[in-house]
Amino acid sequence: MDYRPLGLTDLKVSALCLGTMTFGEQNSEAEAHAQLDYARAHGINFIDTAEMYPVPPKASTFTRTESIVGNWLKRQPREQIVLATKAAGPRRNMQWIRGGPPHLDRANLRAAVDGSLQRLQTDYIDLYQLHWPERNVPMFGQYQFDPAAEFDEAGEQRPWVSIHEQLQTLDELVKEGKIRHFGVSNEHAWGVMQFLHEAEKHGLPRIASIQNCYNLINRGFEFSLAEISYREQVSLLAYSPLAFGHLSGKYLPGGDGEGRATLFKGFAQRYEKPNVAPACAAYAELAAEIGMQPAELALSFVYQRWFVTSTIIGATSMKQLQQNIAAWDKPLSKEVLQAIEALHLRYMNPAP
Repeated sequence: MDYRPLGLTDLKVSALCLGTMTFGEQNSEAEAHAQLDYARAHGINFIDTAEMYPVPPKASTFTRTESIVGNWLKRQPREQIVLATKAAGPRRNMQWIRGGPPHLDRANLRAAVDGSLQRLQTDYIDLYQLHWPERNVPMFGQYQFDPAAEFDEAGEQRPWVSIHEQLQTLDELVKEGKIRHFGVSNEHAWGVMQFLHEAEKHGLPRIASIQNCYNLINRGFEFSLAEISYREQVSLLAYSPLAFGHLSGKYLPGGDGEGRATLFKGFAQRYEKPNVAPACAAYAELAAEIGMQPAELALSFVYQRWFVTSTIIGATSMKQLQQNIAAWDKPLSKEVLQAIEALHLRYMNPAP
């Protein structure tokens, strides 16, 4: 296992990060703790969760994942774990989380952090992330910026808390020792650069990371964010490397077809686009030609990308987790990477 610097911080994170979004919905607490133990035994020191987990988000289950992780964490040597969690923002219909929340303002961020610390049974969070931007941006399957969404039905501009104000609150939380570092998630190029600009301009801490979707059928990060990540030393934490299981081949003819995309209707809209199935079939065929499982090919590709600091893997069974970790030791040859590029040119980002 490799251990890599997280942005410009002093943290070293494992190249694989255990994602926990199934804990409390598809996985029981005992299963979750078994996964956490297995991950630690195989060199993973990086755990990612969120206050809104498990998925799909529901009033009856939100915060359950953090509580499950917290019950495990209290028995671990805390200094050996890099713990990441996330604050839910507005613009999604989740009224059960702090009444919306309406904004990523000081009151909401402080309440979110305090709640996470209590559930995680720890005094500090190593990496605190804004789960998605407060401002109007395309996300979770949307792919076009719409200026009209800046305004409400009365034609008034929708307010949002400035990035500067968000940074000020995060700075307070760092100074209080509640969080060590912070990052963004589901963010775009403008937002990343604004966070960096405002931090430099006002002497505030800079973001350490960006957690965005990245996989064989969603390589949008390469268009502009990869350069920003390199030049500004902001680490990519790549989530959904198997595209909600689509790149495992299980939703193709002959696959078992069981997973989040079928269990939770409407939850995986990013992958309900016309070229997703043909692209997944093409990558599965390439995997078969070289004697690999489709999931191994997809994971190894993400693991090898030069701009990926850590890949967030998640599983609903121990067998899946074992396969995901084992793929780390199966790098792809130059010839296979060239074949992947040829397929990418044919099916470019069908799941933005």
